[in-house]
Amino acid sequence: MPRIFFDGLNLSLAHGTGIATYTRLLTRLAHDLGHEVGVVYSTPYTPSPDPRLREIAFFDEKRLSDAPRPLTLRRAFNIFVDQLAYHLPVRPLPVPITGAVLSRQLCDLLPVQDRVYVARNLFYNARRFFFRTGRLVDLGFEAQPDILHCTYPIPIRAKGARNIYTIHDLVPLRLPFATMENKRQTYRLLKKIVAEADHIVTVSENSKHDIIELLGVGADRITNTYQAMEFPEQYTERPLEMVARHLEGAFGLELHGYLLFYGALEPKKNVGRLIEAYLSSGVEIPLVLVTGGGWQNEAERRLLAEQAAAPKRAGATGGRIRHLEYVGFSTLIGLIRGARAVVFPSLYEGFGLPVLEAMALGTPLVTARASSLPEIAGDAALFVDPYDSDQIAQAIRTIVEDADLRAELARQGRAQAVNFSVERYRQRIDALYRSLL
Repeated sequence: MPRIFFDGLNLSLAHGTGIATYTRLLTRLAHDLGHEVGVVYSTPYTPSPDPRLREIAFFDEKRLSDAPRPLTLRRAFNIFVDQLAYHLPVRPLPVPITGAVLSRQLCDLLPVQDRVYVARNLFYNARRFFFRTGRLVDLGFEAQPDILHCTYPIPIRAKGARNIYTIHDLVPLRLPFATMENKRQTYRLLKKIVAEADHIVTVSENSKHDIIELLGVGADRITNTYQAMEFPEQYTERPLEMVARHLEGAFGLELHGYLLFYGALEPKKNVGRLIEAYLSSGVEIPLVLVTGGGWQNEAERRLLAEQAAAPKRAGATGGRIRHLEYVGFSTLIGLIRGARAVVFPSLYEGFGLPVLEAMALGTPLVTARASSLPEIAGDAALFVDPYDSDQIAQAIRTIVEDADLRAELARQGRAQAVNFSVERYRQRIDALYRSLL
């Protein structure tokens, strides 16, 4: 049985990310295809020599927040020791999953995994080691994988394995003002990874073109697998009457009586222009913003605070901006299903999962004519120039007022989403791994 190991970088975050969703689906498909699946995680603590304690600690750490840990004297000493040790292969310790810990509550967060490994501050240490030495960190496992698939550009590799890396997009290079990374270091890391990787994976033809052009990767060394998503049936088959009651009870929203945006509150998501366009559109239904985390968003947060404090216009039936910092997965699905339309005018996306999710759930979509979004949405969206607030405002008015257009976009959206079904994705992933084994 071939072994395929994955990194647990994004799987360790408290609220997860789109890349965590990507990794969970990959592990499940790899397992379904007959591969033995392993995941290597970073732990903030020194793993115990006792296997039972390693198992307990692995699940205990799932309660940790995403907040950075303070640099204590002990942690600084551990980092110093690790940097010396990283000149030799790092050997992550196996974590036995025996069932001693009752982990059912975490089943939606954890990937499918036959083997689990942990190493102290692995991903943080690996980045520090690379930027200090220009070298990738070698990992040695007790059970050597045939493929190590890093789902994010991480400076690690498994000795004796085929090492592949997913580069979702080149936003730090294409929109350098929209991210917080050190661009010089990011470019160095990407160039090193594409030089030493056995293969590069990406998620759209737009990203593939960027990687070939900006990083000089040969077309035969990169595969676009696209992405896929699926929702648990207990959420998608929930009667609309039940969804309507939940929306009214939890948020005071009417079914199909609001517009929805969801994503990080960061520059590339274009939330500032979306708010400006909404306010100038004159529509009466609310705009609901579901955001999780973000950066460089002080202007957007000030605008949201001003809107929250502004008195409601006399006679308005809605027209207010509602900001939700974070909602659970089942609640988000209900919000998407209950929206009159999803408005997602992002400046740049490697793939754009919200576009696919809205289409799959039959919710009309307004999105940007930029990056990969036209490629993913096909003819199933109302497109806008994301830099033109007036055009976004006109699209908002159109989608709110034109019921026939909404019905047509919902129909086309479901049909377009089939192109990114899990079954088609499984076939692309199977072909990728077979080509490497």
